Amino acid sequence: MAEKDTMVIEDVETDEMAAPSPAKSIGDPGITPLSPTHTLKDSEENEPAGHSFIVVVAIDFGTTSSGYAYAFTKEPECIHTMRRWEGGDPGVSNQKTPTTILLTPDRKFHSFGYAARDFYHDLDPTESKQWLYLEKFKMKLHTTANLSIDTELHAANGKRVKALDIFAYALAFFKEQALKELTDQAGAEFDNADVRWVITVPAIWKMPAKQFMREAAYKAGLATRENPEQLIIALEPEAASIYCRKLRLHQMIDLGAKTSINGYNPPENVGAGMTQGDRYVVVDCGGGTVDLTVHQIRMPEGHLKELYKASGGPYGSIGIDYEFEKLLCKIFGQDFIDQFKIKRPAAWVDLMIAFESRKRAAAPDRTNPLNINLPFSFIDYYKKFRGHSVEHALRKSNVDFVKWSSQGMLRMNPDAMNSLFKPTIDHIIQHLNELFERPEVTDIKFLFLVGGFAESPLLQKAVQEMLQGRSRIIIPHDVGLTILKGAVLFGLDPSVIKVRRSPLTYGVGVLNRFVEGKHPPEKLLLKDGTRWCTDVFDTFIAADQSVALGETVKRSYTPARPSQQVIVIHVYCSEKESVSFISDPGVRKCGSLRLDVSGTESSATRREIQTMMQFGDTEIRAMAVDVATSRSVKASIDFLSQ
Repeated sequence: MAEKDTMVIEDVETDEMAAPSPAKSIGDPGITPLSPTHTLKDSEENEPAGHSFIVVVAIDFGTTSSGYAYAFTKEPECIHTMRRWEGGDPGVSNQKTPTTILLTPDRKFHSFGYAARDFYHDLDPTESKQWLYLEKFKMKLHTTANLSIDTELHAANGKRVKALDIFAYALAFFKEQALKELTDQAGAEFDNADVRWVITVPAIWKMPAKQFMREAAYKAGLATRENPEQLIIALEPEAASIYCRKLRLHQMIDLGAKTSINGYNPPENVGAGMTQGDRYVVVDCGGGTVDLTVHQIRMPEGHLKELYKASGGPYGSIGIDYEFEKLLCKIFGQDFIDQFKIKRPAAWVDLMIAFESRKRAAAPDRTNPLNINLPFSFIDYYKKFRGHSVEHALRKSNVDFVKWSSQGMLRMNPDAMNSLFKPTIDHIIQHLNELFERPEVTDIKFLFLVGGFAESPLLQKAVQEMLQGRSRIIIPHDVGLTILKGAVLFGLDPSVIKVRRSPLTYGVGVLNRFVEGKHPPEKLLLKDGTRWCTDVFDTFIAADQSVALGETVKRSYTPARPSQQVIVIHVYCSEKESVSFISDPGVRKCGSLRLDVSGTESSATRREIQTMMQFGDTEIRAMAVDVATSRSVKASIDFLSQ
């Protein structure tokens, strides 16, 4: 299709008074809510007639660790977390498995989790260089600016692999594990068609990353493009929120109480203490990101309403690993560390595992040093590389807090460990401070700390000091599984979150009648004797605007030529709440709305395609209808850059 046609469509004009232009947007540009009867039914509405799922399986695909949980729709109260994994680390409870994946030298899937790590570790160094080992790769979806189907990841040996393949392999692994467990439970082959899948992603992820996850899930066979509702994308802090509002006293720790032992009696049961209109913040501290969500509970059903758009950033616990790596570079030299990682990848993994268990031992009141085992090949390779010993390097470096112990360990004084946490925790506290200063964020009754990083006493203390008793800080007992259990609950009833806030402003470029004094002269376009203003931003929804589940934004578009088969409209977005032109600073093209109008030719002189977009869900959806014939038109919104 010629670019020219796209342009005509893009320049849709919204001024009802204007003369008909080749592409005209008709109807109310405002947001039209569905009729109330509709809104009540929106959970059933998404399900295709004739098929109901027997079980909901949620996959928490984390940056550092992953897992799944499930519940049968007949017994929604009973959530099963997956079977224990083989392997496991000292000092790390292994309900989840590390997000690590191993491919054979010819790039076939070999193993995932502890199994991948242990196998890789036991390979001979000459051999291990050929194998592709990946860890902590989920963050790539957050940090890649123009994410596409072809985005690549780097394995530990430096080789490149397609991200989509890796994510699909990982999801296929969980699919196989879960179906195996369900089959064992049922005593008969369990069919994927009976499963509704839920995959969790950070709330601060943009649409391309969410769509990427969905594409990977299709590739892994969890659902199909023809049956997309078999897969739901859930937002991690939302899932946590759904779980937290149901908590009972024995299931959590109240940091504000005198003791944090389970025997104490705070004044009220928090779960039951959630009353109509209560506002709370969920701080989801994971391996890669920290997500902040503000919810209000609406009784009696316990529906949730989002009060402020999701915020946060890449401040998860892997930030501490990077600080440790920086410290090693300072002592042993960046050149050595870079070489060591490529030449002895398995030993590097070992070193990071050793660091992980000491990281978990860090606490504000700790006085005794933390010892980190240096793998033999680190000591050996360093001597070959530099010609002097590791011990010599430590003496020579001006890093006060790290010494060499006679047992061949790095001995870190507690202050040294705490300083590795500082940049990450400072970021989180700064975000919380900014959040609590927002006018929308007042009278917060509870702050729920969830995610694996929430177990850190250093983080807990920092949050307590920042809040100074303004809200009660609650930590669920199984804090690492909170999101997983909440995601299952969300899959059982996706309509529980009734109102969300749009994270961005979305719209399209249109032509409007040129108004002297209002429109800048450089935007003037003369067409068939009419004066038009180009590049006008027609806002579908504004950043931080409340949008109810099932609410639609309607626009009508007319093909430029009767024979046109496909209409492609560029979608633009911005962090700013009010945008005038698509050329404004901060506005970028973020996707395209595609209407397949083939087969809708009719005798009508002007074909009008009415498009309805939904922004109230975890993903943006589009539907369209040919007004003259009332026939459905295939509509899709694509956010992955082509």
